[in-house]
Amino acid sequence: MGAETALVMSLSPRPGEDRLPPGGDVPAASGMLADGCVIPGVGPPSGDVALSGTDVLPVLPALRELLPGGLPRGSVVAAGDSRLLCLALAAGASVAGAWCAIAGLPDLGVAAAADAGLDPGRLLLVADPGQGWPQVVASLLDGCELVLLRPPARPSAQVRRRLEAVMRRHGGVLVVAGDWDGAQGRLTVTHQEWAGIGAGHGRLRSRLVRVVATGRGAAGRPRARWLWLPGPDGAVAVATGIGGPESGWPGTGWHGTGRDGAGRDGAGRGGEPGEAVAPWPGLSAGRAG
Repeated sequence: MGAETALVMSLSPRPGEDRLPPGGDVPAASGMLADGCVIPGVGPPSGDVALSGTDVLPVLPALRELLPGGLPRGSVVAAGDSRLLCLALAAGASVAGAWCAIAGLPDLGVAAAADAGLDPGRLLLVADPGQGWPQVVASLLDGCELVLLRPPARPSAQVRRRLEAVMRRHGGVLVVAGDWDGAQGRLTVTHQEWAGIGAGHGRLRSRLVRVVATGRGAAGRPRARWLWLPGPDGAVAVATGIGGPESGWPGTGWHGTGRDGAGRDGAGRGGEPGEAVAPWPGLSAGRAG
């Protein structure tokens, strides 16, 4: 997988954890990262793991009902194409002191990560891990507790198994921006509604989304919650005062999928002909497709 790499920093392996089992071709601690790696913080990850005494990485309060207990170490969580949801998944661990890395998302920079709640001082960015991305991700998993990855190609079963072995051995979490066959958890945005656009004018200020979480075993039963992603203040928060978690749209009288507003007013809420219907609290009438 001969991608050109540049020695950026040494990711110190833990004793006895510097190689994969015989036959593995993905180094767990090569100390090599792809060209263009950005280290916005001061100093590399040390051999000590910030949250080594726990079996899970914490999540933001807004995500705790979707992910009871947090993100289990050694697990893969697929978060679809929602970049902000991916960053929100990483923010809780980052705030708690974990080193995090973002690979394969060149349009996400330090400012976007910081706005989502990640600590820039404990963040590695690899814009383009190249054709040798499995080696790069393995190195990141050796030095970081959480890696947010968008694979440049659909990984083969062999690559997935080997990266998952590295992750389990080091106790890391892999958050995938996209899909990952065999992921232990999945979060999906099923509905969304932007707020801020008035009668043909205004700015998008916040987004109301319905997120569904599924998993394996005890976490197999789907859990759905309405979230502000982001809220009017830019933070991720639970949308309170909304109908039951399994409802198709927030609040009594709301309908639709967030994709079409046929037969609805500007906020997506149904009303009788000639009836003035107030939008959901905090939402300006109007929608962005």
